[in-house]
Amino acid sequence: MTRRAWLLDASIYIFRAWFSLPDRWKDQDGNPLNAVYGYASFLCDLLPRVHPASHLAAAFDESLGSCFRNELYPDYKSSRALPDEALAFQLRSCRELTERCGIPCYGGDRYEADDYLASLARLAGEQQLPVTVISRDKDLGQLLTGPANRWWDFAADKTVDSAAFEQRFGVRPQQFADYLGLVGDSVDDIPGVPGVGPRTAAVLISELGSLEAIAADMAAVAALPLRGASRLGDKLSTYWSQALLSRELARLDANVPEVQQLPDYQLTLSDIDNAIDFIRSLGLDGPLVRRWQALPTQLQLA
Repeated sequence: MTRRAWLLDASIYIFRAWFSLPDRWKDQDGNPLNAVYGYASFLCDLLPRVHPASHLAAAFDESLGSCFRNELYPDYKSSRALPDEALAFQLRSCRELTERCGIPCYGGDRYEADDYLASLARLAGEQQLPVTVISRDKDLGQLLTGPANRWWDFAADKTVDSAAFEQRFGVRPQQFADYLGLVGDSVDDIPGVPGVGPRTAAVLISELGSLEAIAADMAAVAALPLRGASRLGDKLSTYWSQALLSRELARLDANVPEVQQLPDYQLTLSDIDNAIDFIRSLGLDGPLVRRWQALPTQLQLA
């Protein structure tokens, strides 16, 4: 397998399991384990697909309400409820399981998982290593800056490169934060410019290049092949500060201070044993543990 950095957006797969699996597994204290069960199954599927990875790292969202973006805009992600203790227990357990696998883990109260992944991707790029980011989050399309970089939606088994990303959104990955500055993102409570939808935003950015280029030539906006283009400049001028703020909220920070080097990774028999011990300590066994026990043979680990 060609050397590359595999960067896992772990939280999105934890939440996918939390929302999709029934509440049928519990530990001895009655804590639900559906997210742990689903995430452990996901990891068991993922490891053979990336083995033998020389660089594999995972990032976790642990900054809801405390991220630096909330200092810029207090309503950022304000519609998302904080995890209750039952979910918080599972989030902690999933991170511990990941660490038991020997996978370097990142997360904190100031930066989001996306920022840690962006910082790791920058370090990989400095070593001329291509990156595959494992996620379903479109924002991480911003990391598709190299021709060999990939965005892998593992659940759908769909891989996207920069060309496919541009075809989907109408802008290059490097322009995506500018695009979101205009269109906003209701999932993250990023306001954007009212009345500017995806097509309008894509035409503005693809034709003019960036928010700075738009501001430098507002007259060019009226000439674009857009319905209501003659009035669009006035709308942009009215909400320009909001567009700039929205871009800042959407842009990934690739310089998280605690991410100073790209960690090495090598899966070992001990890692598998540690993961199985932890899974069993939670009270999970049966088919899930048997799948983990089959990994050494499957991966030819000695």
